[in-house]
Amino acid sequence: MRLALTALIFVGGLFYIAMGMRFLIDPSGAGAGFGLSAIDSSGLAAIRADISAFFIVSAICMLIGAWKRNGDLLLVPAGLFGIALLGRIISVFADGTVEGFLPPMIIEAVTVTVMLVASRVLPHRDHPTDI
Repeated sequence: MRLALTALIFVGGLFYIAMGMRFLIDPSGAGAGFGLSAIDSSGLAAIRADISAFFIVSAICMLIGAWKRNGDLLLVPAGLFGIALLGRIISVFADGTVEGFLPPMIIEAVTVTVMLVASRVLPHRDHPTDI
């Protein structure tokens, strides 16, 4: 089970690093797929900085957590994607739904679930310098 979880996390981390890099390189194109658009360079900078940071930090924690078999690091992407999922749930009730609203929610829910399960299965470090 550990090997399968580690492999799944590693593949997910590579996927999220690619997404983050796409937002970094092409914020307009990547943002359009998420329903985001910028009205000026400040908006492009916000998409480039904030969205790429979300995905790249999550991915790095996933990759290092999987590589080092460190369950503590997996709590970072679990928290980030958990908050993203909560935001989407709130939006469903506050704003309604649009076509294609469900797949991102499923991906986020699966990511949170896998990260939380793996954080319990993979060892925890007793000291912060053990990362």
